[in-house]
Amino acid sequence: MSKTKPPHHQQFLLLLFLLIVTATNAATKYKFKEAPQFYNSQNCPNIIINQQGDEDHLINTCSAEAIHVAMTLDATYLRGSMAAIHSVLQHSSCPQNVLFHFVSSDKDANNLLHETISHSFPSLSFQIYPFDDTAVLGLISTSIRSALDCPLNYARNYLANLLPPCVHKVVYLDSDLVLVDDISKLAATPLGDHAVLAAPEYCNANFTSYFTPTFWSNPTLSLTFSGRNACYFNTGVMLIDLERWRKGDYTRKIVEWMELQKRMRIYELGSLPPFLLVFAGNIAPVDHRWNQHGLGGDNYRGLCRDLHPGPVSLLHWSGKGKPWVRLDANRPCPLDALWAPYDLLQTPFLLES
Repeated sequence: MSKTKPPHHQQFLLLLFLLIVTATNAATKYKFKEAPQFYNSQNCPNIIINQQGDEDHLINTCSAEAIHVAMTLDATYLRGSMAAIHSVLQHSSCPQNVLFHFVSSDKDANNLLHETISHSFPSLSFQIYPFDDTAVLGLISTSIRSALDCPLNYARNYLANLLPPCVHKVVYLDSDLVLVDDISKLAATPLGDHAVLAAPEYCNANFTSYFTPTFWSNPTLSLTFSGRNACYFNTGVMLIDLERWRKGDYTRKIVEWMELQKRMRIYELGSLPPFLLVFAGNIAPVDHRWNQHGLGGDNYRGLCRDLHPGPVSLLHWSGKGKPWVRLDANRPCPLDALWAPYDLLQTPFLLES
């Protein structure tokens, strides 16, 4: 007797199909203008290993002097990604030494994504790595917001497998942020002797709220954070030591928690809790200025929020509200004006002319 797939599985596949169709349509809908050209300062190390003329050059991907940045890339958030790239280059003292590693799950749109980035950033050193959705499809549990259930949100779990082995450290960035400071400062964060990743920690947040009563009432699971000063951190901005990640097999450890989540619901919030379960209390600290997060409001209404007290190096519109959506709707929040200068969207007027 053949077994029929459960209705929720069919609904998930339908949702995934609609996301792919929407993403592909978005890629053809938006056009982006070319960003200014950004050049290294005189004190920057040279990581160009072959140069013929002004534009034909080959970057040494394995150079220890390169700054590696990883981002996921899809057409739905492409406008945000373009602004993030623009901001990184504009504020970098050595922009030509920044190497971007983009992870995309939409194979049909990869050529278009490549062309779009190359058009706006002709001299950008980057590579797009295909991400197989099937690696996580069976592991994703529905969360409080459907956007958090996108398989590409889980690609950060697999960066150590996707990026070349010679890439030892990488700065991971979400697509809904902009930098207003030199990324080399973030990339130079000391990880100490043992830490696998570094990120700003927020120990005033209610850490217990990220896990269900089922988790905390289980005698074994509740001891997970025993002996660890576990605090919340946002996974949208992280410095990751890929060598230590590979040696510690941390992808497997994250997957094991996701497999447990499928058997008993121990958390509600997408891809974040497995990172907390594995790393919280054992990460290297980063100043809060490097992730002024939550500017997109909460996961339900996306209301306007103010900056946290203190200096700012990175603005992050985590939450439901995205600045480009609110600007297009003529209902921006005050801080959305700080994102707008990095927007490379070609306006309809310019397209027609």
